Amino acid sequence: MLLHTQPGVTMWTKAKVLRGAFCAAQSVHAVKHRLGSCSVGSGPGKTWVRPSGFDTGLKTFNSLTKQKEPLILAREGVATWYSCGPTVYDHAHLGHACSYVRFDILQRILSRLFGITVIHAMVITDIDDKIIKRSWEDNVSPTTIASVYEEEFKRDMLSLKVTPPAVYLRVTDNVHHIVSFIEGIVKNGYAYATKEGDVYFDIQSIGHRYGKFVGAVGCQVEPGNSNKRDGRDFALWKPSKPQEPSWDSPWGRGRPGWHIECSTVARFGFAICLLHLVCSMFGSQLDIHSGGIDLAFPHHENEVAQSEAYHLCGQWANYFLHSGHLHLKGSAEKMSKSLKNFVTIKDFLQSYSANEFRMFCLLTKYRSGVDYSDGSMLEARTSLRTISTFIHDATVYMKGQLHCSPVREAVLWERLAEIKSSVVKALADDFDTPRAISAVMNLVYHGNCQLQPVSKCEGVTRSPAVFGAMVSYITDVLDVFGIDLLHSKEAAEVRSGGSLEAVVEQLTHFRSEVRAFALVPQEGPTKRGLYPERIPLLKACDTLRNDLAPLGVLIKDRGATSTWELTQRKGSQRVQDEDQETSS
Repeated sequence: MLLHTQPGVTMWTKAKVLRGAFCAAQSVHAVKHRLGSCSVGSGPGKTWVRPSGFDTGLKTFNSLTKQKEPLILAREGVATWYSCGPTVYDHAHLGHACSYVRFDILQRILSRLFGITVIHAMVITDIDDKIIKRSWEDNVSPTTIASVYEEEFKRDMLSLKVTPPAVYLRVTDNVHHIVSFIEGIVKNGYAYATKEGDVYFDIQSIGHRYGKFVGAVGCQVEPGNSNKRDGRDFALWKPSKPQEPSWDSPWGRGRPGWHIECSTVARFGFAICLLHLVCSMFGSQLDIHSGGIDLAFPHHENEVAQSEAYHLCGQWANYFLHSGHLHLKGSAEKMSKSLKNFVTIKDFLQSYSANEFRMFCLLTKYRSGVDYSDGSMLEARTSLRTISTFIHDATVYMKGQLHCSPVREAVLWERLAEIKSSVVKALADDFDTPRAISAVMNLVYHGNCQLQPVSKCEGVTRSPAVFGAMVSYITDVLDVFGIDLLHSKEAAEVRSGGSLEAVVEQLTHFRSEVRAFALVPQEGPTKRGLYPERIPLLKACDTLRNDLAPLGVLIKDRGATSTWELTQRKGSQRVQDEDQETSS
């Protein structure tokens, strides 16, 4: 068992500050109450029982009922959450990253905005047919393969700023517990052993309860498994082949079962392994279970069947949340290793940042499919750039370095209050991040409309407080989503430059004085325009501004004054080229 601290859960002071920032809309979830009795939901063909517990005020789409349901937790202010971890036999790719980042965003919303402590467990599947096959190909042990790719997966998640779960659980560390778990299912009459040493789950023993998710009908008998009572029965334990890892059990040496039960399903994983480890953490009831939509059936179907058979309970997991597939644009197939159509996380981060990928995920609903392309990443990059530019301009205005026409302050305060309410309502409605981001961008738009530079500002009333509130709110919202523009990799590179900012400040100040000198109009009744001999100075100032832009120094002329900012140099020329292509 590998324990990890959770900054998003333990930073109580930060959480209080964030909740204070959103106090205008706290009525959505401030009053929590205990429900007196369970009621029956309306899932298609199956019965979902509304949990007893504490109503969070949020609604989430539950795959068990195919509709939005009130999110009710067993314990006030605490959500138990299990997510399917990786099978560590190869590099993680963007399809994996999309699912893990999306659910990381949801967990951050629960903990940092709504004050719910998320206890998250994830299983690392480190023994599997694919791992064994890869070990034979590379002529190393399965343990070596699993260890290498497990560590790489964790590094990839950290590079994407995914909060580690409270605990990682490896299958191989818990096989003896898994054996006991299988024995419990057999004892309860829901599984059977064969003389060959296999143990199968008995689908017929649970009758109509099998098939909570789409795809339960139409499975074919698996070839070569005539010792099964029903073609749908899946392996809980199977004897190991020669040179495969194996463990002792009442049925002989073997390992946890890996089942392929439906001809239309290519892979489903280690339901029995995952199931026992989750139950060892959370017992007979789990609040939230998440994973990719492709895992709903048969993987999650079989987890539910086994857990309810072991605990003799009617409802083990109360909510199933499934994320949509990531597709390469123009392809109907999901990104996957088997189709050889994937982009590794490491390769992706050579061209884009973790912040940009998070924005990419935020721009679509977590349960929707999403197309990945340079165009969609450019949209995410542009959205972040728009926000960053506003924050920079507002900060310059607050410092008194940007002179603007009078600001309609009351309008901005009203707009800020409306946006706060809109964001909370959007996120309380099945974590609707596209609607929340749209609201934030609307706030940026209204802020930019008020930042109209003027060359002279004598007697103009300034309104720095409202822009300070807007900037603080926007950075807090982005922090909830895991985007930190202040402490980003790009900002760290800028800070590492030491006196770079001071040099740029002096250079911009000198350039502004030269421009002011060149912009002085000629005096006299017959003379108009600028002094001809000073026009080359203006051209030289423009050339300097244009030459510095590709180097990461963006100078903006605002009337008689100029402002500057340091931008991300990496990939800047590519973005400029893409912008030109888009505009053309």
